[in-house]
Amino acid sequence: MRFIRELNPETKKLLKRISYQSKFPQVRNRAKCVLLSYQKISLDELISIFSVKRKTIYNWLTRWEDQQIKGLYNQKGRGRKPKLNQSQKQQVKSWVKSEPKSLKKIKLKINKEWEIDVSKERIKRIIKKLNLTWKRMKRGVNKTPDEGELEGKIPRLEELKEQAKKGEIDLRYLDESGFSLKPSIPYRWQEKKERITLNSWEGKIINVLGLMECENQLDYEIHPGVIDSEIVIKFLDNFGDNLDKLTVVVLDKASIHTRDKIIKKLGEWNSKNLEIFWLPTYSPKHNLIEILWKFIKNEWIEIDAYQNWNSLLKYLKKVLDNFGQEYVINFV
Repeated sequence: MRFIRELNPETKKLLKRISYQSKFPQVRNRAKCVLLSYQKISLDELISIFSVKRKTIYNWLTRWEDQQIKGLYNQKGRGRKPKLNQSQKQQVKSWVKSEPKSLKKIKLKINKEWEIDVSKERIKRIIKKLNLTWKRMKRGVNKTPDEGELEGKIPRLEELKEQAKKGEIDLRYLDESGFSLKPSIPYRWQEKKERITLNSWEGKIINVLGLMECENQLDYEIHPGVIDSEIVIKFLDNFGDNLDKLTVVVLDKASIHTRDKIIKKLGEWNSKNLEIFWLPTYSPKHNLIEILWKFIKNEWIEIDAYQNWNSLLKYLKKVLDNFGQEYVINFV
């Protein structure tokens, strides 16, 4: 067997560093092999150390002699050819987006269309590289807001936000939300082979009426029954007493917010420095108190909250009473 005969000090340092630090296992092994060959380690020992065939050792050392450092690395085009080309991968992505639940169907489509057999694991790797990920879907509204209404309302809402930042007005967001013993299932860090279990009970709902300001101030009421227009009116009547500057309340167009009883109160509320700003239809994302409800149901939720009715009520009161102190949201 021939040995690597010449390695200058700088090359030896570089090979040593590559053998420890390269992110490619094959490159690390090849660098080690060159160094060991230079140290007159026999061919049989090299085969044993690297668990490869005689021809592999021969190829490594030959490529080193021919190409030096470049010979440690795989050349472009080597290795197993991909089963699917880039165009086919994009088609797979399109199929997955149209049928996002079952990769078994995608596997069958690939076989039928191109007569190529691929595993579900390979399909997962392909679509992950194309920026698809497996995650929970989200609920949405079943209708879209009117574009003309959006163009008129949203710029005005942004103006109100700027006025509130300058202290010219007080801007608040009003909404209702229901909480039950049937929990939303949040993501949490858990042992791989274990699952944290949240108790789930069918039954009544705790309804919360909230009026939130983006500096984490909150007025709220808890109701065991349904919240209707009368409750909203009484709540705003109490809030509207003794306002020292113009306060704008942002409301969505839920039916309880647009009934005649509410409309008839607008003049009285205006005289008390309380104005109503209705959001465009089907645009709940612009009502920032929705973020608070999501935090209460998902981010801050305590496992013990779902033990029983009293524990849920206790958790809700703790969060609502301590919003802005222990529980804070950064509204950018």
